[in-house]
Formats: sequence, structure tokens, C-alpha cells
Amino acid sequence: MAKVGKRPYVILSACMSIDGKIATITGDSRLSDEQDFMRVHKLRAEVEGIMVGIGTVLADDPKLTVKYIKNPKNPTRIVVDSKAKTPKTALVLTYKPEVPTIIAVTENAPKDKIELLKKAGAHILFCGSDERVDLKTLMEKLYDMGIRNLMLEGGGELNWSMIKSGLVDEIRLTIAPRILGGNKAISLVRGAGFQMIDEAPNLSLIDVKKDGDYVILTYKRI
Repeated sequence: MAKVGKRPYVILSACMSIDGKIATITGDSRLSDEQDFMRVHKLRAEVEGIMVGIGTVLADDPKLTVKYIKNPKNPTRIVVDSKAKTPKTALVLTYKPEVPTIIAVTENAPKDKIELLKKAGAHILFCGSDERVDLKTLMEKLYDMGIRNLMLEGGGELNWSMIKSGLVDEIRLTIAPRILGGNKAISLVRGAGFQMIDEAPNLSLIDVKKDGDYVILTYKRI
């Protein structure tokens, strides 16, 4: 993984349908097969941090740890949670509590909720005073904490915010042999979107693999 200055090298990892959806209109995101799960967990074991947004925590309650690999080193879990909505019972806090969990909030997050998260074992990072976490500040703070590379397993909104901020260096996409449709189904990237093609980041396709009916694409930012 290349050096990118004083922030972690960020790999966006996702499995999506042929039509670019990462979940159905009801939130069902079971697109991966066992081989894809193994690829994901192998990458988790190789990075120092794994990051999701509060939407993913509330919808899926993920553990964000490594399995399939013998004696793995679990990455630090990072949740982007502007208003400190993470439940104290969330698995990112209660499952394997010896694995560090960072909750990134804004200065406006309710103090009582922050105290509950601290008592549950979370390390709180204050990143900005606006409505949303300042992602560039978060990346700088993670770097200062020794995290040099991280895996982004975000939903469409967090993926958009990271890409718009120029903070995604590599994208690893598994294309599942499904078409989901749905105007309200979650896409790989949501948000406001770029207005002009020239505004969008330019990517280089560096690897293509076929695994049964699945296709794995790897891109790097130019």
C-alpha cells in the first residue's frame, strides 16, 4: 500500500449488484458468497483500521472483526457517528471488547451519549463542530494514532463523503450476479453527486478476476 501523506491509505471494499446496488429496498445486503466473505476477511486482517458509518451500525450491527483466518490480528474498529447514536449494546463495543473501537463524533454530540459510549469502552474522537464529522480531521487523527491503512466498508452516504473529500485511494469491488433495482435501494455511492464528469475522480483499473459468476475489480486513484 502506497504512502499518501499524513493520513491512512484507504481501501473502499464492497460487494454490489450488476446495477450498482449494495442492498435491496428493504436493506437486505446479502450479496456476497462464501468466497467473497473470505476475501473481505483476508483484507480485514491486512489493515490496521476498518471504518463504517452509524447507518451501518444501526442497520446491521456488525462485529467488524476477522474470521476464516487462524489467529488473526483484528483491526481497530472506527464508527463515523456525528451525534453519538451508537448503542452501548452494539457489537462493535460488546463483541471482543479487547479490540479497540473508535467513535468519531462532532463537538455538538450530546454529552450524555458520549459518556455512555466511554463507559462502554469506546475511544471518542472529536472531529469538527459542524453537523457532520470532518473526515479529513478524522483521517489525520487516525494517522497520529498509528493507523497507516484502513478498509472502508461504508454505506452509500459515507462512501460518497470519503470520495468527495479525496480520501479513497483504492476500490475493491465484487460484482454479484444479481440485479436489484429500486429507486430507494442503496447504491454504492449516494450523496449529492458530482455535477460534471471532470469533477469525478479518475481511476485506473489494475486487476480483474473472475470467481464463478462473480467478478472482482480493483481500481486505484490516479
